[in-house]
Amino acid sequence: MANDILITHIKGLAQVRENFSGFVAGKAMSELPVLENAYLLISNGLIADYGPMESAPSSAGREIHNASDCFVFPSFVDSHTHLVFAASREEEFVMKIKGATYAEIAAKGGGILNSAKKLRSTSEDELFEKTLERANEVIRLGTGAIEIKSGYGLTVKDELKMLRVAKRIGKETPLTVKTTFLGAHAVPAEMTKADYIKLVIEEMIPAVAEENLADYIDVFCEEGFFTVDETEAILEAGKKRLMKTRLHANQLHCSGGVQVGLKTNALSVDHLENIGDEEINVLKTGTTMPTALPGAAFFLNLSFPPARKMIEAGLPLAIASDFNPGSSPSGNLQTMISLACIKMKMTPEEVFNAVTINTAFALELSQSLGSISRAKKANVFITKPAPSIAYLPYHFGNNFVDKVILNGTLIH
Repeated sequence: MANDILITHIKGLAQVRENFSGFVAGKAMSELPVLENAYLLISNGLIADYGPMESAPSSAGREIHNASDCFVFPSFVDSHTHLVFAASREEEFVMKIKGATYAEIAAKGGGILNSAKKLRSTSEDELFEKTLERANEVIRLGTGAIEIKSGYGLTVKDELKMLRVAKRIGKETPLTVKTTFLGAHAVPAEMTKADYIKLVIEEMIPAVAEENLADYIDVFCEEGFFTVDETEAILEAGKKRLMKTRLHANQLHCSGGVQVGLKTNALSVDHLENIGDEEINVLKTGTTMPTALPGAAFFLNLSFPPARKMIEAGLPLAIASDFNPGSSPSGNLQTMISLACIKMKMTPEEVFNAVTINTAFALELSQSLGSISRAKKANVFITKPAPSIAYLPYHFGNNFVDKVILNGTLIH
């Protein structure tokens, strides 16, 4: 068993919420509880205690980290990623620079079908090694829990391969991992859509369930991909196999994704670059977590989700990376935090709530992660010296994480 860890002289212990397991919404998103001049005690992989420095326990026999001039946060929870992929797609990046649209690239065999082609020729072990490198990268940048989707296989064998790799990341790294089956990401070139949907429902979903490979099921509900009715049929088939729903919704068009997400009790609806009053009003009727992916909006030059309008309507908001090779080739949540502040006009406090408490809720991890609370998992990071919390997103493009502790062990 690792030694107890005592972090002392913390300038600000952020996101202190004892016995908190929900989410924050509306005006409450602007409230980020910070305990000044604090200590944090970690024991047996859990947060054992915290409080003002004058009441800190003895340092005898403990691993000590002096966090003078630094902040301590609960690790980020990234609730939407495509971490398992075989190869990058920078050739499409150049096509975009020259004016090609997402749809035009897809029509030329690019996009998701390009990733599927590359993934099918990659062995499971090779795929794991490539994914492991990315997992270690996001750990160093402050992420402690992550959702990983399939969706670049588009065959039974290759979708299973992706999910096995995702599960293995959860076993062989300190990351807490949740997995999502996204077979309905695109239609492979060699099949009709009707035949592919039949394959997803009748073969893929049962095979995924048989191996217990997915916590969730997702669909790319979008013009040119899957309609509202097709999305609902696929999600309901997954629910029968005990996969809860989450959804790619309203990225490129007002696709009806938000509405079908609420109808199927989705845990989250993600993207939301194209939503209006109707979608906001629908979201107010349930506990589905609206999730913005600012990296994708930035990379594709799309409009950003209307964060201010959503928060002022009383909604919660989560922020995730959408780490994938086509539309958001970064798993750096620090970058997403800065983008959300700069482009979505969210305050630093709102964004730190969006990448911890609200994403933990979206992944059903609120009981163990997302805030500083006794008996929660000791997933925290210590920042580099900083004059204030606002300095962290302000000083964009620089890694503000100095030390990473996951499951009570110093990782980095």
